[in-house]
Amino acid sequence: MAHLRGRKLPQTQTCRNLNSANLSCNFYCSMDSQDWIKLDLHIHTLDDPKDKLDYSARELLARAGRLGFGVLAITLHDAVFDHAETFAAAERMGILLIPAAEMRIEGGDIILLNVRAEEVTGLRSFHDVRALRAARGQSLFTIAPHPFYILGGSIGKRLIDEIDCFDAIEFCHFHKGVFNPNRQALRIAAKFGKPLIATSDAHRLNAFGQHYTSIPRPEQLTPDSVFAQLRQGRLRLTSPAATLLDIMSTFYFIFIEHPLRAACGHSHR
Repeated sequence: MAHLRGRKLPQTQTCRNLNSANLSCNFYCSMDSQDWIKLDLHIHTLDDPKDKLDYSARELLARAGRLGFGVLAITLHDAVFDHAETFAAAERMGILLIPAAEMRIEGGDIILLNVRAEEVTGLRSFHDVRALRAARGQSLFTIAPHPFYILGGSIGKRLIDEIDCFDAIEFCHFHKGVFNPNRQALRIAAKFGKPLIATSDAHRLNAFGQHYTSIPRPEQLTPDSVFAQLRQGRLRLTSPAATLLDIMSTFYFIFIEHPLRAACGHSHR
């Protein structure tokens, strides 16, 4: 299992023990008795305008509550999830739900957290992203999702050129043995002093809950306080290697189940 703990990697930090069973680095945060909360900042639901999924935000909240999550972000493709009743339900449960979107910018994906629908409508280039970041300052947080994976809108090596557009780099959930493109993400995070963020990128409800980031619980649980913890790098990642069942289930979803849903259409429950 990949279980990374501590502060974000400084530029001079070297990474060791990059093997299939234990992907670890020398982070500097010691484990203590402080109350830690679980975050998943990259999740999809059936509200997604591009993906054909079969579980609702309410079902996600119910599962998150059972599993003890404190912070979530529903990151629809090219749209901000803004259902007021879901945010109210999350608040009643003691869960911070951050408005967010996963946008395709110049062929590469970027997750924007604590963003409004009108702010993402005009995003067409990384120049636009820089302008938005300049206007919003520390109240906006951006992540490079699955940057070196072949499928999907991975930004790839261009991440280096656009690194100033990102606050953090995702540690992608899908890795097994020698197949682990997170290694390159880890090296770039170390080079540029960016924190790594583990997420589920869940497209199936049962895929949510195993891959997440933990931070010490802030005195006040707000987007700004969460972002401050992430920027400081005082965090730990939990991301187990994919099992054979995980791999089979993922490929079945990508190449059979999801295409069938797209062909047949799907309805929001």
